[in-house]
Amino acid sequence: MPAALSCLPLSQVLRTYFITSISSSPLLLGASTKVLRGMLESKSPLFSIEKNPLLRSLLWHTFYLQFCAGETQRQVAKINSELRTQGYSGVILEYALEVLKGGDPATAKANEAADVKTVEMASPGDFVGLKWSGMGPQAMRLMKEDVEPSERMQEAMHAVCAAARDRQISLLPAAEETWSLTGFLNWTMNMQRVYNSKSAGGQPVVYSTYQAYLHSTPATISRHLAIAKNEDFTLGIKLVRGAYLWSEERSLIHPSIEATHAAYDGIMEALIKRHPNSWLTTPSESWPEISVVLATHNAVSVSTAQKLRQTQIKQKQALTKLSFAQLQGMADEVSCTLIAAAKAAEETKMQTVGAAAVRERVYKCTTWGSMSECLNYLLRRAAENKDAASRTQETRRAMQTELGRRMKGMVGMA
Repeated sequence: MPAALSCLPLSQVLRTYFITSISSSPLLLGASTKVLRGMLESKSPLFSIEKNPLLRSLLWHTFYLQFCAGETQRQVAKINSELRTQGYSGVILEYALEVLKGGDPATAKANEAADVKTVEMASPGDFVGLKWSGMGPQAMRLMKEDVEPSERMQEAMHAVCAAARDRQISLLPAAEETWSLTGFLNWTMNMQRVYNSKSAGGQPVVYSTYQAYLHSTPATISRHLAIAKNEDFTLGIKLVRGAYLWSEERSLIHPSIEATHAAYDGIMEALIKRHPNSWLTTPSESWPEISVVLATHNAVSVSTAQKLRQTQIKQKQALTKLSFAQLQGMADEVSCTLIAAAKAAEETKMQTVGAAAVRERVYKCTTWGSMSECLNYLLRRAAENKDAASRTQETRRAMQTELGRRMKGMVGMA
């Protein structure tokens, strides 16, 4: 649906085409990341992005604007407003400096301040992404040992959760690697018990992140569904494919990308229908209230989810609270197709009383922080998810098609 990209400004289409032309080539991607890392590590003023205004301007108008929201609250608010104007429901805002150096309690205090500031920058209805491991090495060690966070860490976690609740913002703690994953999930479930409880209003303030590429994920979600039902709180679920493929023990992961796709789509279907299948075995009568974020760039998964939802609404079934999410600067053809469908659904409802249509909620995940913080963040992400960084050919082709459509329109051929 090339016309779906018509909501994007020309500057964004051109920038995306340029950057995806680089990232879709392993040779160019490797060379560019090497050069960028060299700049960030260089002590020379000539290569300093803080001291060399020409270099700073070049990186700002390419990589930074493509993937990041800004350095200040004003810049972040501007990007958020622009995305909403394009049709997005909001943003998932993350602070680029994920792991702070130091020890408890100083690191926990600094991490709390950074996360609360991110919550303050976001708008009501947005999400904020964070990492419990951002509280430093001690937090990682405690999660690895699957023990409770320290008293200071708990205070920091509650402060951020309370701030999010008060601003009507939801938190998406990012999953950790398997060596600390059990501790991460237990910490997050404890926050859900408090802030997603029916006594607290039942709104999903905190979500857990589940990685579909792990063999253990279906059983984990099934267990958490039962816990949420028994303890009467809304289970927040962010479903991703997984980002630690290159560092995890291979036996813990599905043997192929096709198997991971099957796992993701199977779990997704059960969550949308709120009904057990071969992936999630929790009986239907044992399901709690749930709220789901499908974080995926996979067009097939997104299309499958849309079709399931359209069937449900035609059959007058209750819909699971659901949001779609893609990274800023990536998979715009997926995001914009969702937005176009949402606008079409809204028009259908306006034109035909009682018409069945689903207006999906679509978010862009973006990062804020200084240029050096954000570029280091992007390099870490590229290293963690090497194959995703190179899987941008579809976006490049979509942008090329959109540019051709606009050129034809200029000469009256569209």
